[in-house]
Amino acid sequence: MSKVLLIHSSIFGSESKSLGLARELIARLPQAWLIERPLSPDSMPHLDAETLNAMRVPEAARTNRQKELLALSDALIAELEDADTIVLAVPMYNFSISSTLKAWIDHVARAGRTFRYTAAGPEGLLKSKKVFVVTARGGVYSEGPNGAMDFQEPYLRAVLRFIGLDDVTFVHLEGLSVSPQGAAKALARARDALDNLLPSRVAA
Repeated sequence: MSKVLLIHSSIFGSESKSLGLARELIARLPQAWLIERPLSPDSMPHLDAETLNAMRVPEAARTNRQKELLALSDALIAELEDADTIVLAVPMYNFSISSTLKAWIDHVARAGRTFRYTAAGPEGLLKSKKVFVVTARGGVYSEGPNGAMDFQEPYLRAVLRFIGLDDVTFVHLEGLSVSPQGAAKALARARDALDNLLPSRVAA
């Protein structure tokens, strides 16, 4: 059975549009074991200097305090390493990602664990995994004049590639704040995109 890791960070919790569409995507995947990682200010602290310094200490030389500081980072990375498919439900806030998702990235982008430096440059260590990124956006940024303000998809593609996740597919649910009619059309377009990617599983 394949393992799916779902990561979501909307301030709207279960009412999140990106999370709702991500769950629709997951329902279309072959039978899988789901691990869910909700990100909130309480569950996902921002990186501090003490934790960053602990990351730079070789594992065998870490103190008990440093091991304690890295326990969350170790757990988050283990989830990534164990997953076959990763689904990110990502709302757009101020043209980019949530601060809690950025904090998650800061905890999992670790030299020696998810990437390493080589003579040829940095190499991502998380390989052979499929990633789906489901975004929710008030405006339309995948085309038109607002495209220059999309700092969400380019950043995520770059940082995921940096840690070895280069098989990434985006599904955008956008135009949600234009009007109720526009939001309904946006959801229909996003579901059409899911149909093209992953046809619905129909019981025999």
